[in-house]
Amino acid sequence: MIRHLVLFKLNEGVERDDPRVLEGEKAFQSLPDTISEIRFWELGWNLSDRPIAYDYAINSGFDDAEALRRYVEHPEHQAGVALWKEFATWVIADYPY
Repeated sequence: MIRHLVLFKLNEGVERDDPRVLEGEKAFQSLPDTISEIRFWELGWNLSDRPIAYDYAINSGFDDAEALRRYVEHPEHQAGVALWKEFATWVIADYPY
């Protein structure tokens, strides 16, 4: 199994209730319904107020690197990424577990 962890940081001046953020969150929430490669999926807003904390996280699981690649290339995933590019930056880590 491959873990795909993504941590998002909202751009300066962007708040969680921004309509773009709400649309982006909705797009990612729906991915398990449309992308069969997803085996595990959780996401949510960070609770920590520490300055090094990111704002939003997606923790997901895939059978193997090929399944992860298909997910990354899937049009629904790419559509969500396009939304988030407008108001956030992120880092990822992919590792076996």
